[in-house]
Amino acid sequence: MTDQPDRTQHARLAFVTGATGLLGNNLVRALIAAGWRVRALVRSPDKALHQFAGLDVDVVRGDMLDVPGFAASLAGVDTVFHTAAYFRDSYKGGRHWDALYAANVAGTRALLDHAHRAGVRRFVHTSSVAVLHGARGAMIDETMLRDERDADDYYRSKILSDRVVLDFLDAHPAFWAVMVLPGWMHGPGDVGPTSAGQTVIDVALERLPGVPPGSFSVVDARDVAGAMILAADRGRRGERYLAAGRHMTMADLLPLIAEATGAKPPRRRIPLWLMHVLAAGYEVYARATGRPVLLSWAMARTVAAENDRSRYDPAKSERELGLRFRPVEETLRDEVAWFRAKGLIPG
Repeated sequence: MTDQPDRTQHARLAFVTGATGLLGNNLVRALIAAGWRVRALVRSPDKALHQFAGLDVDVVRGDMLDVPGFAASLAGVDTVFHTAAYFRDSYKGGRHWDALYAANVAGTRALLDHAHRAGVRRFVHTSSVAVLHGARGAMIDETMLRDERDADDYYRSKILSDRVVLDFLDAHPAFWAVMVLPGWMHGPGDVGPTSAGQTVIDVALERLPGVPPGSFSVVDARDVAGAMILAADRGRRGERYLAAGRHMTMADLLPLIAEATGAKPPRRRIPLWLMHVLAAGYEVYARATGRPVLLSWAMARTVAAENDRSRYDPAKSERELGLRFRPVEETLRDEVAWFRAKGLIPG
């Protein structure tokens, strides 16, 4: 018998959607390290049990297309961390608006509604830098919102999902939510892999034909996970917080990946016009066969439109949350080590 409090009993309970994704699985680990209990929403319990082996995680099977199917698991939750989103297939050729809307917009609305009914009053929403827009070369902050008419389907779905969160706050004064806006996430734990992880694998295997155009804001998924926990503790209701990382062109990034993997970096530059030609051909193939392609028309248009629009101002997140970013080189070393441990790139 002891007079010390039972910390397990009093630990806050987090509900994490998209828990086996790159951000989700890093968030689960960060929450546990910070003393939270975690309930993880996954589509494949077998995958989750393998991924979270050795961790005390309550795994819940469910899908954002059927929120009522897992709504009972929201009971007793202190904070929902919503990382699940439909995004991968939206850049693999064809049109995907119905699927994007169902998961990212309608799914978010249903999750908020059922969480509120279950007594949850705190919600951390994973938004995206896609909801922001500025002039080429400009430093972009959280106030510079993108017009949904100037957005591809994925970007539009993220704009609308943010609007769902803000509308819910307007209708429920006792509810609290914030939005965290990640950039292009890299890091260990990329089971998918995402486009970021696939880029690392392709460089390691020396199968990229050249250096594509475009710029991105590169961030470690572990830093985004940290931003979400900081936002839950320190963020202001209804605010957006950037967790975008560092502006880099592909010409900047690929040599760093090559150095981390020991591979030869691609040298030849792929001009934008050639990327559009290749994308047009891939798009015809995708629409005719229904199969995914490496470069879709949507991706080519996005790269062209967003080039040199990836400088994001972290001042608000640094000031209000205390957010800091690790060096990109550290992120890539850890990402490569993880892929090597999984046998996806040579040792």
